[in-house]
Amino acid sequence: MELYRLTACQAYDMLKKREISCRELTQSVIKRIEDVEKDIDAYLYLDTEQALKQADEVDRLIASGKELEPLGGLPIGIKDNMCTKGMTTTCASRMLANFVPPYDATVVKKLKDRHDIILGKLNMDEFAMGSSTETSAFKKTKNPWDISRVPGGSSGGSAAAVAADEAFFTLGSDTGGSIRQPASLCGVVGMKPTYGAISRYGLIAFASSLDQIGPFTKDVTDCAMVLNAIAGHDANDSTSAVRECPDYKSALIEDVKGLKIGVPREYFGQGINEEVKKAVIDAIELLKTLGADYEETSLKYTDYALSAYYLIASAEASSNLGRYDGVKYGYRAANYEDMIDMYKKTRSEGFGSEVKRRIMLGTYALSSGYYDAYYLKALKVRTLITEDFKKAFEKYDVLIVPTSPTTAFKIGERIDNPMEMYLSDVCTVPVNIAGLPALSMPCGFDSRGLPIGLQIIGKAFDEETILRVAYTFEKNTEFHNKKPDER
Repeated sequence: MELYRLTACQAYDMLKKREISCRELTQSVIKRIEDVEKDIDAYLYLDTEQALKQADEVDRLIASGKELEPLGGLPIGIKDNMCTKGMTTTCASRMLANFVPPYDATVVKKLKDRHDIILGKLNMDEFAMGSSTETSAFKKTKNPWDISRVPGGSSGGSAAAVAADEAFFTLGSDTGGSIRQPASLCGVVGMKPTYGAISRYGLIAFASSLDQIGPFTKDVTDCAMVLNAIAGHDANDSTSAVRECPDYKSALIEDVKGLKIGVPREYFGQGINEEVKKAVIDAIELLKTLGADYEETSLKYTDYALSAYYLIASAEASSNLGRYDGVKYGYRAANYEDMIDMYKKTRSEGFGSEVKRRIMLGTYALSSGYYDAYYLKALKVRTLITEDFKKAFEKYDVLIVPTSPTTAFKIGERIDNPMEMYLSDVCTVPVNIAGLPALSMPCGFDSRGLPIGLQIIGKAFDEETILRVAYTFEKNTEFHNKKPDER
């Protein structure tokens, strides 16, 4: 097996046992990138020369007798909305095309402290606004399973890089499904942790009350190990939860006996592809044969989640993106008459159409006379949705639903129809609204051989139960072992 095919845990074990060098491991991934990146376009920025220097440093540390921390010394990728000192961080926008942060995001620093090797920054929808990675100002990432199709979004580059073996794991951010939906479309594991479980310090904000960083991995074990590496309280982030961080690896037990699963009927209605529906139901039935119990339930406010989400997210985006005005940092229009003209031209030229659409929607919802009618009402619906989940979790240990209503769609198929694109997030946004953890993993393939995602939703700060269910399912299936180039 080529080294780049290994899971993160397998690669780390070989590195730890000195069966391979870090340089060999890094060279293998770099060669893989050279072979497939021209078709996938997952990376916005690559620094292979620096990566090899870091690999040599890791080899020196190992030779000196230093033991790497778990998953240390691995070549990885970071979504391009997380600050990386000395490395461009653009949010896939012309507005930040030349921005080089003077500091690392907390998650990046934690991985660097483990001597992980950051190969580069991964493509995304501009400012994380999109569901297909087509709104990037610089390139369109393709799905490794079928390069005529999208990888999902907004973390499409992060998902595609793992699916194509261009990194052992990557980080993405999830505001309304931006980890789980691309994980589903690209056939990898993607987790959105509980809001506050992982520091957002250094994550360039889209919607501050919804954004959450999480991992993309090749299997569930890798997911648990990456969570161990990046989770925990951070004094730099006022929304970071002050709590003792569990050992997520200890949750990897192949046992779901007596576990109660809720299956909300609202997630299986109109708009859900029949092949997706069947694959998810089959997965639930398999868990039943392994000892879990399940029953249909209802989350009655689910139908209002998408509307509430786009009002809340757009309102917060209009506020967060107000700083990009041509004065402080980032892009500034070259020709203007006065300061007002500079503001107008800078924002007109620097932002793409989807970002402008959401800024206008958010500004309208926050404006005098409309605040109560739209934004405040959306916040009230958010409370109802949160209470819906709380009531469900009084009875069930986890909820299981589809991740995406469809498999990967064609590039260009929905980009000119914003409403159809927004519906791609219908199964994922309620989780962000309620601040809950959820994981997407492969559970089958459609008739075209495209992966289907299973979404496991858990109680706040109960990632362990989600991981236990996912691990048990994975150990009794082979979906995660199939690769795009083995179709």
